[in-house]
Amino acid sequence: MRIGVLTGGGDCPGLNAVIRGVVRKGIEAHGWDIVGFRNGWQGPVENLTKPIGLDDVEDILTRGGTILGSSRTNPYKIDGGVDRIRETLAANQVDALIAIGGEDTLGVAKRLTDDGIGVVGVPKTIDNDLGATDYTFGFDTAVHIATEAIDRLRTTAESHHRALVVEVMGRHAGWIALHSGLAGGANVILVPERQFSVDKVVEWVERRFERQFAPIIVVAEGAMPEGGAETLHSGEKDAFGHVRLGGIGTWLAEEIAERTGKESRAVVLGHVQRGGIPTAYDRVLATRFGLHAVDAVADGDFGVMVALRGTDIVRVKLSEATEELKTVPLERYQEAEVFFG
Repeated sequence: MRIGVLTGGGDCPGLNAVIRGVVRKGIEAHGWDIVGFRNGWQGPVENLTKPIGLDDVEDILTRGGTILGSSRTNPYKIDGGVDRIRETLAANQVDALIAIGGEDTLGVAKRLTDDGIGVVGVPKTIDNDLGATDYTFGFDTAVHIATEAIDRLRTTAESHHRALVVEVMGRHAGWIALHSGLAGGANVILVPERQFSVDKVVEWVERRFERQFAPIIVVAEGAMPEGGAETLHSGEKDAFGHVRLGGIGTWLAEEIAERTGKESRAVVLGHVQRGGIPTAYDRVLATRFGLHAVDAVADGDFGVMVALRGTDIVRVKLSEATEELKTVPLERYQEAEVFFG
């Protein structure tokens, strides 16, 4: 048997750990051949392949990114894209695919399953917004990176008596902002799920200054002021219809400076949250996902995604995993508000 594996969408720490788990178990437990497809769904569309053996995964557990490359290619936006995938799989004698990705990558996996191609999904996103799984790998590392940045920024903020606005990733879900903000002791946390009052933010900031401390504000890139809209970095859309967000941190820092008369700066963490060595938690979770994905293929159980429920890895339908984003519940956000200001 030959199985293919690909990584799609935004990269994150832990992708290589999944690949390693798939290759080790696929070869050692089942004697399968493993074919890597390069650059997400572009690989099977354009027949970009890379055989993967045990030696290829020997030292990749701690490496960030992905040895297969990634892209935001959508085969359903390409003329004949699905037929080209069928031709590629037949030409390489690939019997099944393991697709590692987030909402968009697994949305394609679901449609391909409906079209008769055997796919098993593995959930990946630093935003932790994929439904049907408690956690996705990459999230823990992103939170650690953002928290460390907040810790470092606090010392310079205190030294110069200025407000610092830290913009983190989070298009529609504010999990990174919430967790890193709480862990870093932020004085304000702003998430996409709840529009914020600039007046209230200023009130919290001034309260902090009155106590002779510098305020730290953590804001997700998709957060919006009351009556406002998302702040766009670019109006251009990718193959899945997403615009590029960014700039809310700078906008808010300028508003704070104007309204308080205090010096304010914005720091945009951006893609630094995606890079580097995965945490131990993400390495273990990603490895377990890879091993269980192989089990699903061995059972012929296609159209499923491996998911974390409590401490167990289970299988859920891809339709369940992609039908709704997992956002921050109001009560979770309200828990954090006691620490604001």
